[in-house]
Parts: sequence; structure tokens; C-alpha cells
Amino acid sequence: MPTDSRELTPRSIGQIAINVQDVGRATAFYRDTLGLRLLFEFPGLAFFDCGGVRLMLAKPEKAELDHAASLIYYKVDDIHAAHAALAARGVTIENAPAVVAKMPDHDLWISAFRDTENNILALMCEVPTGDPTQREAQV
Repeated sequence: MPTDSRELTPRSIGQIAINVQDVGRATAFYRDTLGLRLLFEFPGLAFFDCGGVRLMLAKPEKAELDHAASLIYYKVDDIHAAHAALAARGVTIENAPAVVAKMPDHDLWISAFRDTENNILALMCEVPTGDPTQREAQV
């Protein structure tokens, strides 16, 4: 029986699972350092809200799943301020904010960092072209 392709098209991200080795340590990082809202916890699990997307922190269920998480890009309004705040909180920074793509109407800025479980995460900011408040990072 054929199905309508619209029935198979994802509408949004419902949840992202992030592998962690120490749920308590990772919970503190995502709650206290990143400032995400903790939704609820169960033994060995923690759930956060990030702009309507639920993040689940959990130990891998199987050995073959025990690896760093996929890269998650967190949208921010001011990438320089967000980067500085993370650095001030002792977060391991992979790279300072930098323009990675110049689009017709905006520049895409990215800055990568690591969580307590050594997963690489990133900040992203879409800055309207010619916005004088954004500049190349002085690091």
C-alpha cells in the first residue's frame, strides 16, 4: 500500500540523545554551565529543554553505542558573548568564533567547545550582513 510522502517527512527534532559517562557531572554542565532548563531526571538519565528540543543525557546502552555524540549546534544571539561566557566558566574551547560562510543576507559564525564528557559541541550565530556589532574575534 503506497504511503503519502508527507507522512514520512519529519516536522522537527523531538529529542537528541547525548552519550555521557557520568550523568551527574554532565547534568551539572548542561544545567549550570550552558544554562539549559532541566526538565526531569530518572536514575541514569537527565532531560533538558533547548528551545523546544529535548536533550537526553544517558550512558550508552550497548558497547557499540559508546562513542562521542553527534555535533549539536546551539543557536545564540551574540556568539562573542556566549563564547566569552563559556571560556570564563572553564569550558574547553576548540576554536574561537569565526565566519564559516558568507551568505547573501547573513554571515554564519561558528565556535566549537567540549562538554565534560569530551563531546564536541558548537555555538552558531547567523549575523545579518553588515551588522556592525559583530566582528572577528580577538583571541
